Amino acid sequence: MSIQDSTCTFCSENNSRPKYTTEDIFGNSYLLRNCLNCNAIFLTPKPSDELLVKAYDDSYYGEGDEKFKKGYIEQVLDYFRKKRAKLIKKYTPSGKVLDVGCGNGKFLSFVKELGDYEIHGTEMQGGSALRAQKIKGLNLSIGKLHEIDFKLQYFDAITLFHVFEHLDEPKKTLHIIHDILKKDGILIISFPNIDSFQSRWFRGKWLHLDPPRHLFFFSPKDFKKIMHELAFELLEENHFNIQYNPYGLTQSILNVICKKREVLYEHLKGNKEYVKEYSQVGLWTQQVFFKLSTPLFILFDFAESLLKKSATVEFVFRKK
Repeated sequence: MSIQDSTCTFCSENNSRPKYTTEDIFGNSYLLRNCLNCNAIFLTPKPSDELLVKAYDDSYYGEGDEKFKKGYIEQVLDYFRKKRAKLIKKYTPSGKVLDVGCGNGKFLSFVKELGDYEIHGTEMQGGSALRAQKIKGLNLSIGKLHEIDFKLQYFDAITLFHVFEHLDEPKKTLHIIHDILKKDGILIISFPNIDSFQSRWFRGKWLHLDPPRHLFFFSPKDFKKIMHELAFELLEENHFNIQYNPYGLTQSILNVICKKREVLYEHLKGNKEYVKEYSQVGLWTQQVFFKLSTPLFILFDFAESLLKKSATVEFVFRKK
């Protein structure tokens, strides 16, 4: 293994130890390593640009007007987007809001409906960006977040909902966010919890590893330490999440059973090419398992959240 393979995605140190292996939806193998400097868990080898282009193709973003082919799924997602918008309203009654990795922009449209907000979003080129461009009043930047994109101390609130783990320069991005956020501004960030029960049980089969798109992970404890060093004050820490956690358990179980990972998830997005080897009866059975298991897994997530071991975590910080 080369030195580059053991270089931490977050802190760039070369002091790490191996944990376990995983595979992506294309059949490529990876090793997850634990950085002994910042304690990040990171994916090696680092995915090539060509592979990432393939991983973020139209099948990832969804090929229709919405990401998921089944309308009821988008309706459920809108419910959660509105809840997030209310969280913005709770801490920032009005002002300038930036959503890094804004997807289709619907979350920001719901923020706009709640008050006097100037809404901004960044999103990589693709189907989601095309959808976001249709959102009225949204100032959209295509591509990564850069230092020159915005003035210093410009935003009242910045959000990253399950985007942080995708970043190829996460430490740099946190510093940019610190610089463009006003004093007493709010940062809301969520990501998979590598210290969760699901992560420990399923290891390389865990849904939220999502290789090669998810490049690194932090435990909540280690991430809070990093944010403290950046002069952010923790206001909220939430582990109970019925949008991500129950399905994460369902899909991880299916990943153990099925030859390929994320079969049900890809099916729900309409990725016919990926699931072509599975019969309609098999796909229907997986959907039934998902629907029947969800109530039980919601209760299970509630129990996990009490122990702060749920599959995902969401933080609300204030810049000091």
